[in-house]
Amino acid sequence: MPKFNDNKVYKCSFCGKLDKQVKRLIQGPGVYICDACVRLCNDILENDVKEETIPVANLPKPKKIKSILDQYIIGQDDAKQTLSVAAYNHYKRIGQKNQAEEDVEFQKSNIMMIGPTGSGKTLFAQTLAKILNVPLAIVDANALTETGYVGENVEDILLALINSANGDINRAERGIIYIDEVDKIARKPGTTRDISGEGVQQALLKIIEGTRVNVPIPSSIHQQMQEMVSINTKDILFICGGAFNDLETVIEARAKGGRLGFGANVTSKNEKDIGKILKEVMPDDLVKFGLIPEFVGRLPIIVTLDALDETALIKILTEPKNALVKQYQKMLEMDAHELTFDNGALRAIAREAIQRNTGARGLRSIIERVIKEIMFNVPSIDADTYCIIDENVVTGKTEPVIRSKTSKTLKSN
Repeated sequence: MPKFNDNKVYKCSFCGKLDKQVKRLIQGPGVYICDACVRLCNDILENDVKEETIPVANLPKPKKIKSILDQYIIGQDDAKQTLSVAAYNHYKRIGQKNQAEEDVEFQKSNIMMIGPTGSGKTLFAQTLAKILNVPLAIVDANALTETGYVGENVEDILLALINSANGDINRAERGIIYIDEVDKIARKPGTTRDISGEGVQQALLKIIEGTRVNVPIPSSIHQQMQEMVSINTKDILFICGGAFNDLETVIEARAKGGRLGFGANVTSKNEKDIGKILKEVMPDDLVKFGLIPEFVGRLPIIVTLDALDETALIKILTEPKNALVKQYQKMLEMDAHELTFDNGALRAIAREAIQRNTGARGLRSIIERVIKEIMFNVPSIDADTYCIIDENVVTGKTEPVIRSKTSKTLKSN
């Protein structure tokens, strides 16, 4: 820190921080720069010399991508294959763009994922980003509004990706953006100004297709002070997901020619195999649902996910690398205690998730309720213990019993 003999206030000419707020302030001809800004400049210069594309040779092939997806996601084989190919082709296209001039111009293929709540749409996006080692931003379409209205603007999506890339614009420009609940921005019939529906779709068109956008970055000192950074979206992979409730009725109406009346074959929603019906979805069905044709056209790859039945939910609880049962067992094992869920308990947890209509998303909250007393009491017990969770514990008919490994029963409170 330079020694200033006068009472003048010195601050960094780049970020505006005072000399007292930084470790070191370096003086130049009429300017000052702090140690943090020097490090930032070094990072920028290092990024400039980095390879701007992912080498094709280092890309995992579609079969490898699917095999890793299999470790985290149960079932959904069709979706895994489609997403593996789509992700591989997207990043292969980026890796080839600086190669010798080609005769064929490759266009970007973004993805639309359709599936019930809790079927794994967000997990797919998270796992793909992990496999490909690219930054990921997950945003909720419900929060988006047209520019000029109260709410989040579409540029905030890009800001989330930049933050995920720790400010590295080069990495952000090769990242993945997952827009959840995209079915909620479908056009609402009968409204004159739909700022959260069609207007948001229109605002998303350019960034999904690929364009250069100036994104306002809030200053670290005052929120009102902003700087603009430019980011190109042409190599960002956009994945849009939604449950699209009642889309099956649109598909059925098209498949049956819109036949209604006494001759129609009417079935209840519970009797329908909705997953099978959704596999027949066509782009026109999404337009009839309320998405504008231009928006649908920018998401040419449509992936449908099956609803999770009891068997699939049990596998999700026990088989993946990040299975919830494995996680809680490991937590107690770290305190030298054992936890076991029998088959009846697993079935009861799966049935409750189906009744709640939450899919895999609701499994954690059910398990948390079931083993709350165990997780609270067991770490304080000196003796090595084990506990078996059965169906009666899950349904609340009995309390969990904690036993020592010497067969002595311990109180759970």
